[in-house]
Amino acid sequence: MKNFTSFADAGDYKALLQQALEIKANPYGYQHIGKNKTVGLIFFNPSLRTRLSSVKAAYNLGAQAWVLNAGADSWTLEMADGAVMNGGTQEHIKEAIAVMSQYCDVLGVRTFPTLKDREADYSEEVFNKILKYATVPVISLESATLHPLQSFADLITVAETKKKDRVKVVLTWAPHVRALPQCVPNSFSDWFSEVDWVDFVITHPEGYELNPKFTKGARIEYDQKKALEGADFVQAKNWSSYQDYGQVISNDPSWMLTPEHMAGTNDAKFLHCLPVRRNVEVSDAILDSPNSLVIQEAGNRVFSMQTVLHELLK
Repeated sequence: MKNFTSFADAGDYKALLQQALEIKANPYGYQHIGKNKTVGLIFFNPSLRTRLSSVKAAYNLGAQAWVLNAGADSWTLEMADGAVMNGGTQEHIKEAIAVMSQYCDVLGVRTFPTLKDREADYSEEVFNKILKYATVPVISLESATLHPLQSFADLITVAETKKKDRVKVVLTWAPHVRALPQCVPNSFSDWFSEVDWVDFVITHPEGYELNPKFTKGARIEYDQKKALEGADFVQAKNWSSYQDYGQVISNDPSWMLTPEHMAGTNDAKFLHCLPVRRNVEVSDAILDSPNSLVIQEAGNRVFSMQTVLHELLK
Protein backbone atom coordinates (compact mmCIF):
# COMPACT_ATOMS: atom_id res chain seq x y z
CA MET A 1 0.00 0.00 0.00
CA LYS A 2 1.49 3.33 -1.13
CA ASN A 3 -1.60 5.54 -0.66
CA PHE A 4 -5.16 4.82 0.49
CA THR A 5 -7.82 6.42 -1.68
CA SER A 6 -10.21 3.61 -2.74
CA PHE A 7 -10.98 -0.10 -2.48
CA ALA A 8 -8.28 -0.79 -5.08
CA ASP A 9 -5.63 0.38 -2.62
CA ALA A 10 -6.78 -2.22 -0.08
CA GLY A 11 -5.14 -4.95 -2.14
CA ASP A 12 -6.09 -8.24 -0.50
CA TYR A 13 -9.17 -7.00 1.34
CA LYS A 14 -9.54 -10.24 3.28
CA ALA A 15 -6.04 -9.88 4.72
CA LEU A 16 -6.64 -6.20 5.47
CA LEU A 17 -9.93 -7.03 7.20
CA GLN A 18 -8.24 -9.73 9.28
CA GLN A 19 -5.53 -7.24 10.25
CA ALA A 20 -8.20 -4.76 11.33
CA LEU A 21 -9.92 -7.34 13.54
CA GLU A 22 -6.58 -8.24 15.14
CA ILE A 23 -5.78 -4.57 15.75
CA LYS A 24 -9.21 -4.01 17.28
CA ALA A 25 -8.63 -6.95 19.63
CA ASN A 26 -5.27 -5.50 20.69
CA PRO A 27 -5.34 -1.77 19.86
CA TYR A 28 -2.18 -0.84 21.78
CA GLY A 29 -0.14 -3.84 20.68
CA TYR A 30 1.43 -2.18 17.64
CA GLN A 31 2.88 1.00 19.12
CA HIS A 32 6.33 0.19 17.77
CA ILE A 33 4.89 0.93 14.31
CA GLY A 34 4.16 4.57 15.16
CA LYS A 35 7.07 5.30 17.46
CA ASN A 36 8.71 8.64 16.52
CA LYS A 37 6.24 9.04 13.63
CA THR A 38 3.83 11.90 12.95
CA VAL A 39 0.45 11.76 11.22
CA GLY A 40 -0.68 14.98 9.53
CA LEU A 41 -4.38 15.64 8.99
CA ILE A 42 -5.69 18.45 6.77
CA PHE A 43 -9.41 19.23 6.50
CA PHE A 44 -11.03 21.35 3.79
CA ASN A 45 -14.50 20.86 5.32
CA PRO A 46 -16.03 20.04 8.74
CA SER A 47 -15.70 16.65 10.39
CA LEU A 48 -16.43 14.89 13.66
CA ARG A 49 -15.82 11.12 13.34
CA THR A 50 -13.08 11.36 10.72
CA ARG A 51 -11.11 13.95 12.67
CA LEU A 52 -11.37 12.35 16.11
CA SER A 53 -11.01 8.74 14.98
CA SER A 54 -7.91 9.61 12.96
CA VAL A 55 -6.22 11.27 15.92
CA LYS A 56 -7.18 8.37 18.20
CA ALA A 57 -5.87 5.84 15.66
CA ALA A 58 -2.53 7.64 15.50
CA TYR A 59 -2.24 7.69 19.29
CA ASN A 60 -3.14 3.99 19.50
CA LEU A 61 -0.18 3.26 17.21
CA GLY A 62 2.18 5.34 19.34
CA ALA A 63 2.35 8.16 16.78
CA GLN A 64 1.82 11.90 17.19
CA ALA A 65 -0.81 13.78 15.19
CA TRP A 66 -1.42 17.32 14.07
CA VAL A 67 -4.63 18.71 12.56
CA LEU A 68 -4.99 21.69 10.21
CA ASN A 69 -8.24 23.27 9.07
CA ALA A 70 -7.32 24.61 5.65
CA GLY A 71 -8.09 28.30 5.27
CA ALA A 72 -9.11 28.69 8.91
CA ASP A 73 -5.90 27.66 10.64
CA SER A 74 -3.72 28.37 7.62
CA TRP A 75 -3.32 30.84 4.79
CA THR A 76 -6.03 30.71 2.16
CA LEU A 77 -4.87 28.20 -0.45
CA GLU A 78 -4.78 28.71 -4.20
CA MET A 79 -5.61 25.58 -6.22
CA ALA A 80 -5.33 26.72 -9.83
CA ASP A 81 -2.17 26.02 -11.79
CA GLY A 82 -0.67 29.11 -13.35
CA ALA A 83 -2.73 31.42 -11.17
CA VAL A 84 -1.76 35.07 -10.84
CA MET A 85 -2.15 35.32 -7.09
CA ASN A 86 -3.21 38.96 -6.80
CA GLY A 87 -6.56 38.13 -5.17
CA GLY A 88 -7.64 36.61 -1.88
CA THR A 89 -5.43 33.53 -1.82
CA GLN A 90 -2.08 33.74 -0.07
CA GLU A 91 -0.36 30.39 -0.57
CA HIS A 92 -0.39 27.90 -3.42
CA ILE A 93 -1.32 24.28 -2.79
CA LYS A 94 1.99 23.29 -4.42
CA GLU A 95 4.11 24.82 -1.65
CA ALA A 96 1.64 24.09 1.14
CA ILE A 97 1.49 20.32 0.54
CA ALA A 98 5.22 20.06 -0.07
CA VAL A 99 5.89 21.84 3.23
CA MET A 100 3.32 19.79 5.17
CA SER A 101 4.91 16.62 3.81
CA GLN A 102 8.08 17.59 5.66
CA TYR A 103 6.15 17.78 8.91
CA CYS A 104 4.65 14.28 8.86
CA ASP A 105 5.21 10.68 7.78
CA VAL A 106 1.66 10.17 6.47
CA LEU A 107 -0.78 12.86 5.33
CA GLY A 108 -4.55 12.42 5.66
CA VAL A 109 -6.62 14.76 3.53
CA ARG A 110 -10.36 15.51 3.51
CA THR A 111 -11.77 17.38 0.53
CA PHE A 112 -15.34 17.86 -0.65
CA PRO A 113 -17.15 18.15 -3.99
CA THR A 114 -18.69 21.34 -5.33
CA LEU A 115 -21.77 19.46 -6.61
CA LYS A 116 -21.75 21.99 -9.46
CA ASP A 117 -19.18 20.63 -11.91
CA ARG A 118 -19.34 16.84 -12.26
CA GLU A 119 -16.28 16.65 -14.48
CA ALA A 120 -14.16 18.59 -12.00
CA ASP A 121 -15.45 16.64 -9.01
CA TYR A 122 -15.13 13.20 -10.59
CA SER A 123 -11.66 13.94 -11.93
CA GLU A 124 -10.71 14.63 -8.27
CA GLU A 125 -8.89 17.81 -9.26
CA VAL A 126 -8.05 18.94 -5.72
CA PHE A 127 -7.20 15.53 -4.31
CA ASN A 128 -5.01 14.63 -7.28
CA LYS A 129 -3.08 17.88 -6.89
CA ILE A 130 -2.37 16.88 -3.30
CA LEU A 131 -1.23 13.41 -4.40
CA LYS A 132 1.02 15.07 -6.97
CA TYR A 133 2.72 17.43 -4.55
CA ALA A 134 2.90 15.20 -1.47
CA THR A 135 6.18 13.42 -0.77
CA VAL A 136 4.69 11.09 1.88
CA PRO A 137 1.85 8.54 1.62
CA VAL A 138 -1.62 10.09 1.41
CA ILE A 139 -4.83 8.79 3.00
CA SER A 140 -8.25 9.89 1.79
CA LEU A 141 -10.27 11.10 4.75
CA GLU A 142 -13.02 11.64 2.13
CA SER A 143 -12.72 13.09 -1.33
CA ALA A 144 -15.08 14.50 -3.94
CA THR A 145 -16.19 11.00 -4.93
CA LEU A 146 -15.19 8.45 -2.27
CA HIS A 147 -14.94 7.82 1.49
CA PRO A 148 -12.90 4.61 1.78
CA LEU A 149 -12.22 4.74 5.53
CA GLN A 150 -15.96 4.81 6.19
CA SER A 151 -16.58 1.85 3.89
CA PHE A 152 -13.74 -0.11 5.48
CA ALA A 153 -15.30 0.56 8.90
CA ASP A 154 -18.65 -0.61 7.52
CA LEU A 155 -17.02 -3.83 6.33
CA ILE A 156 -15.43 -4.40 9.74
CA THR A 157 -18.83 -3.87 11.37
CA VAL A 158 -20.62 -6.31 9.07
CA ALA A 159 -17.85 -8.92 9.39
CA GLU A 160 -17.85 -8.90 13.20
CA THR A 161 -21.66 -9.01 13.57
CA LYS A 162 -22.81 -11.34 10.77
CA LYS A 163 -24.37 -14.60 11.90
CA LYS A 164 -23.90 -16.62 8.72
CA ASP A 165 -21.23 -17.05 6.07
CA ARG A 166 -23.11 -15.26 3.29
CA VAL A 167 -25.21 -12.16 3.91
CA LYS A 168 -27.47 -9.81 1.98
CA VAL A 169 -26.47 -6.17 2.30
CA VAL A 170 -28.78 -3.42 1.02
CA LEU A 171 -27.87 0.22 0.43
CA THR A 172 -31.04 2.30 0.39
CA TRP A 173 -31.41 5.94 -0.61
CA ALA A 174 -33.08 8.10 2.04
CA PRO A 175 -34.64 11.58 1.88
CA HIS A 176 -32.82 14.63 3.20
CA VAL A 177 -33.25 18.38 3.56
CA ARG A 178 -30.14 19.17 1.48
CA ALA A 179 -28.38 18.01 -1.66
CA LEU A 180 -25.61 15.66 -0.55
CA PRO A 181 -22.68 14.20 -2.52
CA GLN A 182 -22.32 10.61 -3.70
CA CYS A 183 -19.05 9.95 -1.82
CA VAL A 184 -20.40 7.56 0.83
CA PRO A 185 -22.71 5.51 -1.44
CA ASN A 186 -20.05 5.40 -4.18
CA SER A 187 -17.52 4.08 -1.71
CA PHE A 188 -19.92 1.66 -0.01
CA SER A 189 -20.71 0.25 -3.46
CA ASP A 190 -17.03 0.21 -4.44
CA TRP A 191 -16.29 -2.05 -1.44
CA PHE A 192 -19.36 -4.22 -1.03
CA SER A 193 -19.62 -5.00 -4.76
CA GLU A 194 -16.28 -6.77 -4.39
CA VAL A 195 -16.85 -8.76 -1.18
CA ASP A 196 -17.40 -12.36 -2.23
CA TRP A 197 -19.54 -13.30 0.79
CA VAL A 198 -22.05 -10.47 0.22
CA ASP A 199 -25.14 -10.33 -1.99
CA PHE A 200 -25.26 -6.59 -2.60
CA VAL A 201 -28.38 -4.65 -3.59
CA ILE A 202 -28.83 -0.90 -4.12
CA THR A 203 -32.31 0.64 -4.01
CA HIS A 204 -33.32 4.21 -4.82
CA PRO A 205 -35.93 6.19 -6.76
CA GLU A 206 -35.40 6.38 -10.50
CA GLY A 207 -32.98 9.16 -11.37
CA TYR A 208 -30.63 8.52 -8.45
CA GLU A 209 -28.44 5.98 -10.25
CA LEU A 210 -24.84 6.20 -9.09
CA ASN A 211 -21.83 6.23 -11.38
CA PRO A 212 -21.79 2.68 -12.83
CA LYS A 213 -18.04 2.57 -12.26
CA PHE A 214 -18.79 1.95 -8.57
CA THR A 215 -21.92 -0.22 -8.86
CA LYS A 216 -20.75 -2.78 -11.39
CA GLY A 217 -21.20 -5.72 -9.01
CA ALA A 218 -24.50 -4.62 -7.46
CA ARG A 219 -28.12 -5.45 -8.24
CA ILE A 220 -30.15 -2.26 -8.71
CA GLU A 221 -33.75 -2.47 -7.47
CA TYR A 222 -36.15 0.49 -7.68
CA ASP A 223 -38.76 -1.14 -5.45
CA GLN A 224 -37.49 -0.47 -1.93
CA LYS A 225 -39.76 -3.06 -0.31
CA LYS A 226 -38.60 -5.76 -2.70
CA ALA A 227 -34.95 -4.79 -2.22
CA LEU A 228 -35.22 -5.05 1.57
CA GLU A 229 -36.74 -8.54 1.54
CA GLY A 230 -34.47 -10.94 3.42
CA ALA A 231 -31.78 -8.33 4.05
CA ASP A 232 -29.30 -9.03 6.84
CA PHE A 233 -27.83 -5.51 6.86
CA VAL A 234 -29.35 -2.22 5.66
CA GLN A 235 -27.29 0.91 5.10
CA ALA A 236 -29.32 4.10 4.60
CA LYS A 237 -27.84 7.19 2.99
CA ASN A 238 -29.02 10.18 1.01
CA TRP A 239 -27.31 11.34 -2.15
CA SER A 240 -28.11 13.83 -4.89
CA SER A 241 -28.40 12.93 -8.55
CA TYR A 242 -25.30 11.88 -10.47
CA GLN A 243 -26.98 12.25 -13.88
CA ASP A 244 -28.57 15.65 -13.15
CA TYR A 245 -25.51 16.43 -11.17
CA GLY A 246 -26.04 17.68 -7.62
CA GLN A 247 -29.79 18.04 -8.04
CA VAL A 248 -32.55 16.83 -5.73
CA ILE A 249 -34.91 15.33 -8.29
CA SER A 250 -37.18 13.62 -5.77
CA ASN A 251 -37.46 13.75 -2.01
CA ASP A 252 -40.19 11.21 -1.37
CA PRO A 253 -40.64 10.95 2.43
CA SER A 254 -41.97 7.40 2.06
CA TRP A 255 -38.36 6.26 1.56
CA MET A 256 -37.52 7.16 5.17
CA LEU A 257 -36.77 3.89 6.94
CA THR A 258 -39.25 2.84 9.61
CA PRO A 259 -39.92 -0.45 11.41
CA GLU A 260 -42.55 -1.16 8.77
CA HIS A 261 -39.87 -1.01 6.06
CA MET A 262 -37.65 -3.36 8.04
CA ALA A 263 -40.40 -5.88 8.72
CA GLY A 264 -39.59 -7.85 5.58
CA THR A 265 -35.88 -8.11 6.33
CA ASN A 266 -34.10 -10.96 8.07
CA ASP A 267 -34.17 -9.01 11.35
CA ALA A 268 -31.63 -6.76 9.65
CA LYS A 269 -28.97 -4.75 11.43
CA PHE A 270 -29.01 -1.04 10.58
CA LEU A 271 -26.01 0.96 9.37
CA HIS A 272 -25.51 4.68 8.77
CA CYS A 273 -22.27 6.62 8.42
CA LEU A 274 -23.53 9.52 10.61
CA PRO A 275 -24.40 12.28 11.07
CA VAL A 276 -28.03 11.29 10.53
CA ARG A 277 -31.17 13.42 10.29
CA ARG A 278 -33.51 11.68 12.68
CA ASN A 279 -37.07 11.24 11.40
CA VAL A 280 -36.03 12.47 7.97
CA GLU A 281 -33.65 9.74 6.79
CA VAL A 282 -34.59 7.15 9.39
CA SER A 283 -37.02 7.00 12.30
CA ASP A 284 -36.11 7.17 15.98
CA ALA A 285 -37.51 3.66 16.39
CA ILE A 286 -34.78 2.20 14.17
CA LEU A 287 -31.91 4.32 15.44
CA ASP A 288 -32.78 3.54 19.06
CA SER A 289 -33.42 -0.16 18.47
CA PRO A 290 -31.05 -3.00 19.49
CA ASN A 291 -30.49 -3.66 15.78
CA SER A 292 -28.85 -0.27 15.21
CA LEU A 293 -25.10 -0.58 14.73
CA VAL A 294 -24.38 3.10 14.10
CA ILE A 295 -22.35 3.66 17.28
CA GLN A 296 -20.34 0.47 16.85
CA GLU A 297 -19.85 1.43 13.20
CA ALA A 298 -18.54 4.87 14.21
CA GLY A 299 -16.22 3.22 16.73
CA ASN A 300 -14.78 1.10 13.96
CA ARG A 301 -13.64 4.27 12.21
CA VAL A 302 -10.72 4.19 14.65
CA PHE A 303 -9.74 0.71 13.54
CA SER A 304 -10.16 1.27 9.80
CA MET A 305 -7.83 4.26 10.10
CA GLN A 306 -5.46 2.48 12.48
CA THR A 307 -5.16 -0.48 10.09
CA VAL A 308 -4.39 1.79 7.14
CA LEU A 309 -1.82 3.74 9.17
CA HIS A 310 -0.29 0.43 10.26
CA GLU A 311 0.09 -0.64 6.63
CA LEU A 312 1.58 2.67 5.50
CA LEU A 313 3.91 3.22 8.47
CA LYS A 314 5.27 -0.30 8.79
